[in-house]
Amino acid sequence: DLDNTTMAKLLGPIEGARILDLGCGSGAASVAMATAGARVIAVDSSNARLTRAREAAERAEVRVEFHHSDLADLAFVRADAIDAVLAAYSLSQVQDLSRVFRQLHRVLKPEAPVVLSVPHPVSLMLDWDPEEQASPWLGRTAWGESAIAWRVAGDEGATHVHQVSELFTSLQRSNFTVDTLLEPVPEETERPSPHRSRLEEWVPTTLVMRARKQGI
Repeated sequence: DLDNTTMAKLLGPIEGARILDLGCGSGAASVAMATAGARVIAVDSSNARLTRAREAAERAEVRVEFHHSDLADLAFVRADAIDAVLAAYSLSQVQDLSRVFRQLHRVLKPEAPVVLSVPHPVSLMLDWDPEEQASPWLGRTAWGESAIAWRVAGDEGATHVHQVSELFTSLQRSNFTVDTLLEPVPEETERPSPHRSRLEEWVPTTLVMRARKQGI
């Protein structure tokens, strides 16, 4: 739910660029980037989500290369072939981030960015029933290690909580340099994501980071 200007600044010029949409979900970002002229490779571990993403690309009449794969298994992508990676909320499905970041380092061109978003760890500590209580309350500690199960709009999964320090350290150890950290106020949209929560009225619900590949 970032505005287009912010996304353009994070990803850089995308027309003609080869972009990896890691964990493409129902394909909204893949379709938007392909419509803007990017050559998109979309990956997801869910066949159901890939089916919806393919249908979205067909409706929009854009070409997207889809792959059913674990997010850390990118053997079908050549080394140093990708101009940018977008991982919108998908890394919250992954417990071992280092496996994914090593693969992204292999496929990205030098200095190319990976732009990722995850549920903000502060928001995952909170519970709220606005019909019963006027404000949120702490429902778990910041260091809780158990995954959080969810079910939204017919889809389901589990969110692994990644602290800011864990993301930063994992990226550094995989030879990335973090150059951007955002806690955005979600944009108002006509068709907001069903994953959005009213907790965004109280705390940032999304953490966005951009990191660039170092070395070869």
